[in-house]
Amino acid sequence: MTTETLFRTRGVLGVGALDVARLDLRLRRRATLSYAVGLALYTLAVVAIYPSFKGDTSLDKLVQSDPTMMAAFGVTGSLTSPEGWLNANIFNNFLPVVAVIVAIGYGAWCVAGQDEAGTLAPVAALPVTRRNLVLQKTGALVVQLLPTMVLTFCCVLLGRFFQLDVSGVRLVAATFSIWLLGVGFGLLALVVGVGAGSRGLAIGVSSAVAAAAYLISSFASTISWIRPARFVSPFYWAVGANPIGDGVAASNIAALVGLAVLLLVAAVVTMRRADLH
Repeated sequence: MTTETLFRTRGVLGVGALDVARLDLRLRRRATLSYAVGLALYTLAVVAIYPSFKGDTSLDKLVQSDPTMMAAFGVTGSLTSPEGWLNANIFNNFLPVVAVIVAIGYGAWCVAGQDEAGTLAPVAALPVTRRNLVLQKTGALVVQLLPTMVLTFCCVLLGRFFQLDVSGVRLVAATFSIWLLGVGFGLLALVVGVGAGSRGLAIGVSSAVAAAAYLISSFASTISWIRPARFVSPFYWAVGANPIGDGVAASNIAALVGLAVLLLVAAVVTMRRADLH
């Protein structure tokens, strides 16, 4: 069903306050569920095999032998502890990377992609302000990330049955910070897409920034000249300081929230000036 058909069947004057967000969520539901289920299955596998590796000291020796290479994959500290195992296999790499991929994909598509496809103009012509349009797109972005976050969180909780007993509070904080990380990069893609009018450019710029932020966060622990730059990396704010073992600082959460708010304001301002086709 196209955008025009959906809104025509509902009646232009009967467009609800959240219909734009609902449409986007409907169009993206398969991708959203695929990422969520796929990462949940991966997490279950990581949790289930932990007992087989918890006593393997060779893993820690591998990390110690080449810490810089291991850091590139988000592996730091002891791999045999519950916290180190989860950080190295889920929270320092796979979960944040998947969250960022999902968010950037939607952020680049929800305005620039739809505009290129010619499906955004009919929506923009409806009795919905451009500010409301951006807010609804942001709401859809926030909701799209929730299945992946929630399913991964629940699968990690099952680790209690596999000798992976970690702090529930720290687990909540780590998951929440990664969710905020995804929202931030999704909004960045939205802003670039609206400003440049190009979905491809939005994906390229946002992905490049995300990759740089990831590398800064990862190598900050092993390369001295990179370490001072860690404070400008959203990845470091979210997962760079042992989120499962030490928790996530309130200041880091505040920084992620502030970044999201700043990018949301930028998206609203940019959208008001955009020339939609």
